[in-house]
Amino acid sequence: MNRRTLIGAALATPSLAFAQGAAWPARPVRLIVPYPPGGATDVIARLYAEQMGHTLGQPVVIENRPGASGNIGIDAVAKAAPDGYTIGAGTVSNFSINQYLYKSVPYDIERDLRPVALAWEFPNIAVVAPGKVQAKTLAEFIAWARGRRGGITYGSTGVGTTTHLSSAMMFNRLGIEAVHVPYRGAAQIQPALLSGDIDFAIDGVASYQALVESGQIRALAVTSAERWPTLPEIPTMAEAGLENFVVTVWGGFVAPAATPDALVERLGNALKAVVEDATQRERFARVGAKPIWTTPAEAAARAARERPMWRDTIKASGAEAD
Repeated sequence: MNRRTLIGAALATPSLAFAQGAAWPARPVRLIVPYPPGGATDVIARLYAEQMGHTLGQPVVIENRPGASGNIGIDAVAKAAPDGYTIGAGTVSNFSINQYLYKSVPYDIERDLRPVALAWEFPNIAVVAPGKVQAKTLAEFIAWARGRRGGITYGSTGVGTTTHLSSAMMFNRLGIEAVHVPYRGAAQIQPALLSGDIDFAIDGVASYQALVESGQIRALAVTSAERWPTLPEIPTMAEAGLENFVVTVWGGFVAPAATPDALVERLGNALKAVVEDATQRERFARVGAKPIWTTPAEAAARAARERPMWRDTIKASGAEAD
């Protein structure tokens, strides 16, 4: 094999090229966010991108590719060159839910992608409107809902979202008749609660903190294992009387499946640097999230561990998306 053939082989194989000392990153890294600008995943991804750019010495550029609960954007990551220059911000929906919610998903999360690390987490919060529902605790709400002829109504940010499935899981476990009313986001759920169009919602904690603090919305419990730092007076589901109900919204970063181990490790270390920075942790707290870090193996294990829960919930709820 001549020198030209060896060089060509190295260029054609990202792992070989990197092993022989090719500089990476030598240009900006593209971070595909599979959700619209301004949403929780987008805001969190931008916090990471800014700091990762400093650590890696190249800009990390956000590209929003929303649609189909993140399937469109994550599919673009799966089909990208495995050279470390394209990564994606995936959520629990992409890791553990969509394969059961959609009749067809264009990628296989385990075959076509590899996790870099889980990187953020936040709880949902169970809420009611004080002027419409008199219950002051989760136990009181459950008793009220059980005695309500015709059942109750609950809102969510869409069919198959964690806000929908968390409520469906809760009411199915409790044997309470409940009608799902999907909305496009918290901005629509909030007035529906306040007007009495719906009775209840489980939604992202950040969207409700100001309303809870002002007394317009009553928080009954958070869905995390521990109380949330910015609302320390709100009990967990277990403290409120509903045991074994820990359902958080989490996400992390993925790369094409054939991305070399060395590049995945570099990316993971850049993410870890954000988590270890106290200033960055404060920035995350202000947007209602907690930065976390895992190894790729730990990320894959959590995704696998939660899949049966989401699969069974989707089946019981009848949720389906096209």
